[in-house]
Amino acid sequence: MTEKKVGFEFRERLNKIVGGNHHNYCYQCGSCVAICPAARFSDDFNPRDILLKTLLGKPEELISADSIIWKCTNCYSCYERCPQDVRPVEVIIALKNICAEDGVLPPNVDKFSDTIAKSGRSVVMTSTVNRRRAELGLPELKDPPLNELEILLE
Repeated sequence: MTEKKVGFEFRERLNKIVGGNHHNYCYQCGSCVAICPAARFSDDFNPRDILLKTLLGKPEELISADSIIWKCTNCYSCYERCPQDVRPVEVIIALKNICAEDGVLPPNVDKFSDTIAKSGRSVVMTSTVNRRRAELGLPELKDPPLNELEILLE
């Protein structure tokens, strides 16, 4: 029988990243999986499994450019549903930040980051977006303050 060990060094590293320490509160109830749109459309994405791997301290299964964590849509549904305030999405974001620190990012993440740095938005805004907002009775989106964003990114 092989002895399984908990990787406390990885857990400690994750605890030091903003939002990462909440994995310690997970008791594996599965509420995050029940509400997760990514889990609904991807057979291999399971936030509860990701949290279990953090609890066991398994960076080799989470920290890589092709890690399952990149399938998270950051919708925050799991955050709202979790009865223990684990904030699974924030733990996943903390894991993505560790990937960035280690230089193991998927190829398109840099392009996505560049778009945010240049425009202040994750997607290109078109006149269609504002026209649709007007139809829904929503105000037109204003340009974000790029000078403030530049300060934050420094």
